[in-house]
Amino acid sequence: MIKHQMCAQRFFEDFVIGERFNLPSRTMTDALFAAFSLASGDNHPVHYDLEYCRAHGMPHMLAHGFQVVIQTAAGAGLFPHMVEESLKAFIEQSSKFLQPVFVGDTLYSSLTVAELVANRTTGVLTMHSEIRNQNDVIVMQGMQKYLLRKRSHE
Repeated sequence: MIKHQMCAQRFFEDFVIGERFNLPSRTMTDALFAAFSLASGDNHPVHYDLEYCRAHGMPHMLAHGFQVVIQTAAGAGLFPHMVEESLKAFIEQSSKFLQPVFVGDTLYSSLTVAELVANRTTGVLTMHSEIRNQNDVIVMQGMQKYLLRKRSHE
């Protein structure tokens, strides 16, 4: 069988605290808002009705928190390609929303290794997630935890 891997495979013990994974930036467009509304079923006008938002003092439509947090999906970067052979599970996620995100904002997301907790054959890798906007303002912080296999020592 032919294996197609984008990068060298890594296991739990191959990661170091402070290692950073930048994700591609994304500008929040009307189309992304419509796609999120369609996928989520969210029907509050703050997320799709520009005139409603302006009547409530907002410059444009406001992104739903889940629409913001998905900008930290590790699959947008190289991390999941590095752990194809070692990833057991994505086990936990949390987010704290610090500033609003509106249509037209460009978001810059990153994941940084914050903690490594070893078990016998696996380990939990905790990533600090962060999103900054085009003004370098932090709009979201959180964490993600992954269960990774250790390299087999046969």
